[in-house]
Amino acid sequence: MILRAIFRPPATDAAPDTGGRPAARRWRPLRRALIWLRWFALRVLLLMAVLVGIYALVNPPTTWTIVAESREHPIRPRQWVDLGHIAPAMRRAAVAAEDANFCLHWGFDMTEIRKVVASGSSRGASTITQQTAKNVFLWQGRSWPRKLLETIYTPMIEALWSKQRILEVYLNVAEFGPGIFGVDAAARSYYGVTPAQLTPVQAARLAAVLPAPKSRDATRASARSRAIADGAATIARDGRADCLQEARSG
Repeated sequence: MILRAIFRPPATDAAPDTGGRPAARRWRPLRRALIWLRWFALRVLLLMAVLVGIYALVNPPTTWTIVAESREHPIRPRQWVDLGHIAPAMRRAAVAAEDANFCLHWGFDMTEIRKVVASGSSRGASTITQQTAKNVFLWQGRSWPRKLLETIYTPMIEALWSKQRILEVYLNVAEFGPGIFGVDAAARSYYGVTPAQLTPVQAARLAAVLPAPKSRDATRASARSRAIADGAATIARDGRADCLQEARSG
């Protein structure tokens, strides 16, 4: 009964217009459309919040990206790894590579956004939280509808998930190569180790492929991987990796 009341369409019929006011009659369809639009938007937001709340506790079984990729490449065996079973070096490397201020912001890195706007650069300032929203709930590619939904999902995730949960989910669904999703599949495919056994060098090389997993090789050293290793050491020293230390295990 409660769900039926929540999702029941709004009543929009007003009393018949007997005053002979044609202007009011002309605006009535627009008013009804706005009421229905508001009703629909509120229900979509509620559904989004429910999904985010569920995935705060339940591990996403798959994603749209994995499903789409399975049509082109076989998906390597993958299993979920709690953050506490992922090497600290891998946690820091991912943050250093993709979102150095991850522990400090609320989903959007306004400092980086201002830098990008000021420089006129075309590069993005997407945070790990935004990428998690895209990878878990949405689809790849650039479009305004997807970006709008990502912008709505991001603060919901920050509000309902811990920073550790965000990074855990991100590392378990991120693409590390053709058909390679999640840090467990990546560590085993490239180095034959578990995520807990990754060295700082291996972690930096894995993190280096995250922006372009289909065109970069996680087994080879690069200027980017060396910069990520240095960045991971830096955020460990200056405290920007502090939120990664308290990991839940299971």
